[in-house]
Amino acid sequence: MRSAVPRTFGLVAVSTWLACGTPAQTAQAPTLDKALAEFKALYEAGLRQHGIVGSSVMIVRDGRVLFQDVIGSANLEKQQPVTERTIYHWASITKTFTSIAIMQLRDRGRLTLDDPIVKYLPELRAVHNPFGDVGEITLRHLMTHSAGFRSATWPWGGDKSWQPHEPTRWEQIVAMLPYTEILFKPGSKYSYSNPGIIFLGRVIETLSGDDYEVYIDKNIFKPLEMSRSYFDATPYHLLRDRSASYFVRDGKRTPARFDVDTGITVSNGGLNAPLGDMAKYLDFLIGNPSRQAVYDGVLRRASLEEMFQPRLDVSSEAGRKVAMGLTFWIEDEGGVRLIGHSGGQNAFISHFYVNLDSRAGYLVAFNTQAETGGPEGKQLTRLLDAEIRRFLLPRVFPLLR
Repeated sequence: MRSAVPRTFGLVAVSTWLACGTPAQTAQAPTLDKALAEFKALYEAGLRQHGIVGSSVMIVRDGRVLFQDVIGSANLEKQQPVTERTIYHWASITKTFTSIAIMQLRDRGRLTLDDPIVKYLPELRAVHNPFGDVGEITLRHLMTHSAGFRSATWPWGGDKSWQPHEPTRWEQIVAMLPYTEILFKPGSKYSYSNPGIIFLGRVIETLSGDDYEVYIDKNIFKPLEMSRSYFDATPYHLLRDRSASYFVRDGKRTPARFDVDTGITVSNGGLNAPLGDMAKYLDFLIGNPSRQAVYDGVLRRASLEEMFQPRLDVSSEAGRKVAMGLTFWIEDEGGVRLIGHSGGQNAFISHFYVNLDSRAGYLVAFNTQAETGGPEGKQLTRLLDAEIRRFLLPRVFPLLR
């Protein structure tokens, strides 16, 4: 276990950063230090309580890592501890990269968001749409999870050791299309859909001529200097840092498959990266002024903020409202507006949020899906994930504005 407060994506301790700031910033240092110490205690106690094998958390602001904690094991069999270099699987957070790529192609005049998906993927004509013509489903519908497709990519099987983790070839997806039905009128409501994002990934390949993984590496990873980020099977030189993952049910631990291949669904959930690389991604989303010329070369700020605008209501409860933007979730909790996304696959659980007002954000990754059994089973890792959000929003983010 180690708690660190590193870098400008170099090493700058939070107390040093505050001391170099304004008198008001210097005066608030003890308050921030106290809040971060309390957060560290809450986070580590939650990991122990729920039997989570390994985890990392990071708080960033304008290119600086203000707080980082790494705890537990990345691989029990190899007696490999979690370190700052540990590589996690980010699952559905991949979707945000896919939509950024779609916006890049939009800005370059290759498509419009209101284009019908069948313009690029005529195979989707085989889908049954009781609400009208499949040609009415647009790229925008897919980006807002409002096209009417089911949630699961692979609804048949997948629970046997000989079965693929996900479909491995586009032909397998195409074979399912005649057995796929649109569940509601496209554009009428939000309903999370993995297949819809896979279709967007196929559009990227069709228009760019690159495999999805190659396109994202060339047009997002490289300009953002995310040099240790990749998709699916881990490169040999990074295997020593790749985390394993574990299912924990009622305290009983079972290893998940190691280093799985998400196959043709890569655009939906194939991303692997250390937190250091993901911090660079958050800096891009926040819009660090010192790096904006580089960031505009990836995607214009106006286009990125277009993605952050609420399009459809997702949920509303006392003090908290969630809406869907263009693939990003927009959340308002107690007057704090957050842009983020979560991930969950093969026992990895992850989340990120950014708050543009404070120019800050945080990342958390777990290599354990912990839950209780029975008909009223609880997702313990997700409960801790929510507890982290509920602490950081009122206790830490206001100090960073």
